[in-house]
Amino acid sequence: MTIIDLYFHSEHRRNLAHFASLASLAAVDGEINPREKVLLDNFARKLDITNEEYKEVMKKSNKYPITASNSLEERLERLYDIFRLIYADHDVEHTEMVLLKKYAIGLGFPTKKANKIIEESVAIFSGRIKFDDYLYILKH
Repeated sequence: MTIIDLYFHSEHRRNLAHFASLASLAAVDGEINPREKVLLDNFARKLDITNEEYKEVMKKSNKYPITASNSLEERLERLYDIFRLIYADHDVEHTEMVLLKKYAIGLGFPTKKANKIIEESVAIFSGRIKFDDYLYILKH
């Protein structure tokens, strides 16, 4: 196996773990609604998740670890994906916020920074913005 193969394999594992986190968040209220399902399907395509992996992740018994990234932009993009999923049903539940905070810390943000990013993101997502605008706001 070449170094490139190892990188792509590792990248796919991170994408699979991220997708599993998104699926867990979508199901935290007991069921995945149609809007959340559409977003999960889109994320599965974006993250190159196979049908077999998709089915495995959707089983309630599976647990995938959160894999942090050294890249601030990649960590913020992962949070952005989760906020899109949370706001898919226009209803943010307490359990979703708890899971979101755990996920942000798992991505490598210190608790204080995670709270600030989440607070700012909630304010931002109340009004729908593009990721580039989101990234700019959180970096500055």
